[in-house]
Amino acid sequence: MSAALKNGELDAASYARMIDSTTRLNTPGPDLAALDGVHALTDITGFGLAGHALELARGAGLTACIEWARVPLLAGVTELAARGMITGASGRNWAGFGEQVRLPAEFDDTRRALLTDPQTSGGLLVSCDAASVGDVLAVFRRHGFEAAAEIGEITPAQPGAALVIR
Repeated sequence: MSAALKNGELDAASYARMIDSTTRLNTPGPDLAALDGVHALTDITGFGLAGHALELARGAGLTACIEWARVPLLAGVTELAARGMITGASGRNWAGFGEQVRLPAEFDDTRRALLTDPQTSGGLLVSCDAASVGDVLAVFRRHGFEAAAEIGEITPAQPGAALVIR
């Protein structure tokens, strides 16, 4: 959305969504950290979802598997990215760590750009045990983050990929 704004291509409704998203504080953090089943959490910022998922997976010596269809995206961002409204940093992020990511054959450049898009305030990525997912989502809801979703799992390390997108 910021790339579209810089190019004069962002409509008023999208601008309002962007401002709402980028000015929301990650207030669930302390409550999430207090849950016994939470193993790690990180904010999604300059390295995008892919970079921060890699950060968690590499730190644990495991592989993160993300179900792309479950990743909550702001309305309209896919269409903007498909029209070329992407940041230069998205491509630089991919160049920096893309060899550690396994993408499905049908995963196009638009989705890849969104996967590596740097965020100003992209929310939190939480790693927790399966029994705690409901509690984690309840914390997000309590803090007004209705779009929070379970987007994947952590698996034993897979050769050649610390992050797998399905």
